[in-house]
This record gives sequence, C-alpha cells and structure tokens, in this order.
Amino acid sequence: MDEQDRLAERFETQRGHLRAVAYRMLGSLSDADDAVQEAWLRLSRVDSDTVENLPGWLTTVVSRVCLDILRSRTARREEPVGQALPDPTGDAGDGTGPEPEALLVDSVGRALLVVLDTLAPAERIAFVLHDMFAVPFDRIAPLVARSPVTTKKLASRARHKVRGTPAVPAADLARQRRAVDAFLAASRNGDLDALLAVLAPGVVRRADPAALPPGAPAELRGARSVAQGTLVFGRKARFAAPALVNGTVGIVVAPRGRLLLALALTVEGEQITAYDVIADPECLRQLDLAVLDA
Repeated sequence: MDEQDRLAERFETQRGHLRAVAYRMLGSLSDADDAVQEAWLRLSRVDSDTVENLPGWLTTVVSRVCLDILRSRTARREEPVGQALPDPTGDAGDGTGPEPEALLVDSVGRALLVVLDTLAPAERIAFVLHDMFAVPFDRIAPLVARSPVTTKKLASRARHKVRGTPAVPAADLARQRRAVDAFLAASRNGDLDALLAVLAPGVVRRADPAALPPGAPAELRGARSVAQGTLVFGRKARFAAPALVNGTVGIVVAPRGRLLLALALTVEGEQITAYDVIADPECLRQLDLAVLDA
C-alpha cells in the first residue's frame, strides 16, 4: 500500500463524522457530500506529514467549505422557503437518495434543520461546531474571522434563536403540545375519528392558495369539514414536526428538512379551535420559528 492509499484509508475513517458535520451546516446531503469530497481533494494536495491532527484538520477544512457555501446561498438568495421540493420515492442507491437523507433528517430533527436555516452563516457554523460537536471556541474563531469571545457570543445568539422564547407559560405550552401531537398522529394515520376528537366543533382552517389543490376552498369551518380537508394532506404529514411558531406550539412541514409550509394553531382547552396553513414564502420568512424541547 503506497502513501496515497494509506491517506485515503485514514480519510475514510473520518468520512462519517465529516458528513454529519457538513449536513448539519448545510441541510443538504448532496451539498454535504460535495463538501466532504472537497476536503479530500485538499488533503490529497498537501503533505500529510505536516498534518498533526487529521480529524481536526479535516473538520476545519469541511467547515470552511460549508461556510463558503452558506455565504454563497445568502448572496444569491438560493433555496427559498415555501418552494415545493421533489419527493422521489426511490433510493438512488448511492447513499444520496431519499432514504439516507430521511434517516439524517430524523437523526438531526426536522424542526431543528428548519431553524438552522434561519441563522446567519457564521452563527450556524459556530452553533453546529460548538453545541453539536463540542469544538472549542478558540478553534472556531479563525473560521469565522472573529475573536474567541465574539465567537462565543455568535453561538450564544444562535442558541437563543434555536430555542426561542415561548409566549405562554410552560403548562400552557405542554397542553398545546399534547393537542398538536394528537393532531399530527391522527393526520399521519388517516384517522378521521381521532381528528374529530382533537378539533373543536367550530374549528376554522384557513390556508394560503399556494398550499391548496386547484379549486379547493381557502377556508373550511366545522370539525368534520376541517378533518376531511386535513386528511387530503395526510401524505405531507410525514414531513411535519411540532415547532415553536411565533411563541406557541405549531407545525412545520419540511420535506428533506426544507421549510415548505407552517401551521399556526390556536388551542383552547385540549382542542384546536383554528389553524392557518402558511405557504407564502414572504410570510414564512417573517415567522419566528424555534425548536420545542422534547
């Protein structure tokens, strides 16, 4: 085995970790794999004897590549929220198809991926590296061109955005969460009776036209009408997760971790009395989204 083969072997032992880091930074499996491949190309061009800490060196390189990608997205305003995403049903067979990505989405958390997309590039890098992978701030600071103290503030600001600030007391939040969890479970299972149980008799559902099939009414009233209308969207429920939406418990619908729709719900007692389906990209950008504690 020559030196290049040994280097490739050492790199492969780090690939899973690097992919995990890049995916959390970018929220796209194909982009994450591109960043990992770029790290290998850069490694293959340096004298490996000068790399004292290979895992740390590779993590730094991948992070720099990801930061460049995030900044490029921001500059070009790419990947807008509220845009329909392809939903293939077959796996590509190369580790980049929907099955591997679905597993990654589940492992990270659908709502977390949505919220991470709201962070500025440097905030996201600092938060992911420190809070998810325990990288010290003095190692992150050169990546984001900040001092360690300022980098710590970046991560703290990102952490605050991720966690959000509930607009209601903890007891009310827990009650809302129970109703939303029941609503989601019934939607995923196509259970009309369970939906009727969690919807108030006079419930109102309003939806942006972009979220509806052609000819569907923007407003539905009454538990049965709303329940039947909800079941029409049952397939999208598998892409849904509870989240903090403007300070109360709501739902984000995010195929592959990219925000497509948000549901802002009103819960009274143990039942949902109203919900709005928000699909307009500009309205989605204005939402205050955060992750709910387990």
